[in-house]
Amino acid sequence: MNEDLERGPGGDLMAIGRFARLCRLSVKQLRNYADLGLLEPAWVDPATGYRYYRAGQVRDALSIGLLRSLDVPLTVIGEVLSGTAAARALSRVRDDLEAELARRRRTLATLERVLAEGIPGAPVDVVTEPVRRVVLAREVAVSTGDVGRAVSACVARLTAAVPGGPGDSGGPGPGPARLIGLFPVEPDEPLPVAVALETPRAAPGSPATAPDPPPGIVADLLPGGDFARVTHVGPYDQITLAYHALFAWCAERGHPVRGPVREVYLSDPATTPPERLVTDLMVRLEEPS
Repeated sequence: MNEDLERGPGGDLMAIGRFARLCRLSVKQLRNYADLGLLEPAWVDPATGYRYYRAGQVRDALSIGLLRSLDVPLTVIGEVLSGTAAARALSRVRDDLEAELARRRRTLATLERVLAEGIPGAPVDVVTEPVRRVVLAREVAVSTGDVGRAVSACVARLTAAVPGGPGDSGGPGPGPARLIGLFPVEPDEPLPVAVALETPRAAPGSPATAPDPPPGIVADLLPGGDFARVTHVGPYDQITLAYHALFAWCAERGHPVRGPVREVYLSDPATTPPERLVTDLMVRLEEPS
């Protein structure tokens, strides 16, 4: 009998070495897959501990190798091999890969801008902000990559809950109401995110108190004071360049940055091309430490 074959329970078995060569996997990989319950040996010799496989297991082994080459996680491979909702499991992997590809493209675009313009050195000025009466929507981003979703969720709640919403002052006051994103200085995960919408000032003779905000929205005051401000022109996913310029300016002058950092959205992304979006990035100044 071939030394790689052995008569075991239920028919001929292949030793792990031959099976590994046939499936284009390593012995170490097969042992790992067995430990994870993905592909267990057909028989283990109780006397020697040697592992043996059947020819009928080759297809599953090759499938594991193929899916791993496509960056499919082992947990998902287990779902595929079990035959339960395999298409749904692989669709999740595809969506994750598409999201990662989009992130890589955004990173590449930012790198191209740095190559063209150098390390950001956008001018920073100091402005005095009044106290602003706002309504706030809050959301938690599970990661830095989830911030866009969290901001969109806040904007959607404000748009649905506040009459007029962004782009309409809703009453007396200069110009349209503006959305202001509020973000922590430290990018710890999860990240609490808030979006504020300034409420109009009361007209002369009107009641001093504003109506209660709808559920999911809270009324608040954004403190005034002196703020360092830098203007970012371009896509929101390149705003890290403006953060770099602002934080470097504060550090060089000894101003502590304690947040929240304000992103004042001056353009409507629905009608403005990404490369022309204008955003003021602001942080409240404190005395140098």
